[in-house]
Amino acid sequence: MTILLLGSGGREHAFAWKMIQSPLCDTLFVAPGNAGTASIATNVNMSPTDFDAIKAFVIAHKIGMVVVGPEDPLVKGIFDFFKNDDQLNHIPVIGPSKVGAQLEGSKEFAKEFLVKHNIPTAAYDSFTAETVEKGCDFLATLQPPYVLKADGLAAGKGVLIIHDLAEAKEELRNMLVGQKFGAASSKVVIEEFLDGIELSCFVLTDGKSYKILPTAKDYKRIGEGDTGLNTGGMGAVSPVPYVDAVLMEKIESRIVKPTIEGFQKDGIEYKGFVFIGLINVNNEPIVIEYNVRMGDPETEVVIPRLKTDLVELFLATANEKLDQITLEIDERSATTVMLVSGGYPEDFEKGKIISGLENVTDSIVFHAGTKLENNQVVTNGGRVLTVTSYGDNFQEAIKKSYQNIDKLSFDKMNFRKDIGNDLL
Repeated sequence: MTILLLGSGGREHAFAWKMIQSPLCDTLFVAPGNAGTASIATNVNMSPTDFDAIKAFVIAHKIGMVVVGPEDPLVKGIFDFFKNDDQLNHIPVIGPSKVGAQLEGSKEFAKEFLVKHNIPTAAYDSFTAETVEKGCDFLATLQPPYVLKADGLAAGKGVLIIHDLAEAKEELRNMLVGQKFGAASSKVVIEEFLDGIELSCFVLTDGKSYKILPTAKDYKRIGEGDTGLNTGGMGAVSPVPYVDAVLMEKIESRIVKPTIEGFQKDGIEYKGFVFIGLINVNNEPIVIEYNVRMGDPETEVVIPRLKTDLVELFLATANEKLDQITLEIDERSATTVMLVSGGYPEDFEKGKIISGLENVTDSIVFHAGTKLENNQVVTNGGRVLTVTSYGDNFQEAIKKSYQNIDKLSFDKMNFRKDIGNDLL
């Protein structure tokens, strides 16, 4: 089978790395891909949201399946685009329908879905520029810290957690009236703050049955000890050591099952990943958010722990036969550490030559923001590389990742040196 994978980050490199191991995958195209995917598949200079270009490519190259990595094409309705086109509707797209993608595309839609299906989540309300002063009044009824979430897509940066009430009111006005996050914050969800430990639960569903993938925990802040600005993610650990069978049973019965049943009750077509961001409050799992794709960098620890053929899983998802597949998981721990450009998540420079890739042993380097320039791998984003390792426990795995990071370099390279420390 010839497969087209959409996206260009570490998540997509990890998908590609796993998919080419499948005997079901004859040819893999990645659009637009990066220097890492270029070494194992064929990159195509095409935007994941240019549906007309994708259609022409899919027809010309007899693509048998499209796997969607990032959220943008899903929120813009690529699943529906294929489904409603007579030339494309026989080709499976791994990813939810446009309505299903609203779980990530709109924080308000997600909160309404959670409340409607009695899935545990934080108390909330939503506001627009017209009701900004009511929002300020609502903030005054809550205990600090205050959680403000841009309703739309803001590349993982649209959530603010503020301890001071006056500052929270000012930021609410900045988001709604000052358009701090552009159109994404034309509506803002204010949520009660939950104090606990965060973790991610990943589910692959064909809309009826589902498979729960390994748990993971990522590290969002740029600085050691979870300080500084939010990023797309600085590292991840899988499995999460404190998630025992009791907590997992609660997650499945109270959150995963009602979510999949909610799709069926609401008539939402959903064939793809559900990323459930959870917080564990006194051993009670509560949903913070949904994403409609795999997380990044969690993918770089979850997918390497998957023993089952990923293409086989995708085909079963497309054909609503996921219940016939047995999921095999590597018992080892996996960790990953993200190497980022100096200045990220604020202003940073691109085009820095990366050296030492050939010296890495006993770890997998997934490319996130890289490209080939004059036969050299150079930086092409804020998050550049992610170094994944296995170990009998996460301490052993993380040690290998850091040992291999010592062999890698590019100008102003930055990374967190404390990934997993909070789990010791």
